[in-house]
Amino acid sequence: MIYGLLLAAGRSSRMGQPKQLLAWQGRPLVRHVAEVALASQLAGLVVVLGAAAQETRAALQGMPGAPTIVDCPDFATGQAASLRCGLEAVPPTATGVVVLLVDQPLITLELLNRMVQLFMEHPEVVALVPRFEGRRGNPVLLGASLFADLRKLEGDRGARDLLQLHTDRIYWLDLDDPAVVVDLDTPEAYQSARRQQGEV
Repeated sequence: MIYGLLLAAGRSSRMGQPKQLLAWQGRPLVRHVAEVALASQLAGLVVVLGAAAQETRAALQGMPGAPTIVDCPDFATGQAASLRCGLEAVPPTATGVVVLLVDQPLITLELLNRMVQLFMEHPEVVALVPRFEGRRGNPVLLGASLFADLRKLEGDRGARDLLQLHTDRIYWLDLDDPAVVVDLDTPEAYQSARRQQGEV
């Protein structure tokens, strides 16, 4: 019972416009990432909204698989608020969550399925983190044993600091695909990714 938790609440200050709504393969970026997650072996998907919430919600309407959509009133305080809001919407039976970022369109359902399978095969680990050429990437899979501590995070902090306390119980998934370290933070990064996908 591993769920996806898609963080789509950010203000996209470096991009200059809502990343959630950028065009990707003919649809808004948030919808693309959600579709990949819903096609995978994840048990379900929670999408956390904040900035441009009304437009982002509209972009997700009519999706097969019907993700759970939640609004995060405190999204402007940082990523920790989005994590807390998302975890509140995850069923209590969940054994873990894959934290997906809305600006990582190159993540595949094959990767998500592999992460889910590996986590189930290794019950001794509390998290699974992908790496490319030694660089830590996203998404990360966080086990339910971390949920209580994740709910205590504040500010613009994700799970990175928390995972530092559990380095001996992390499964590091080394990959030869840079998708896990590619994010679209700036207009230049967005256009470069689109060119690589043959969209421009």
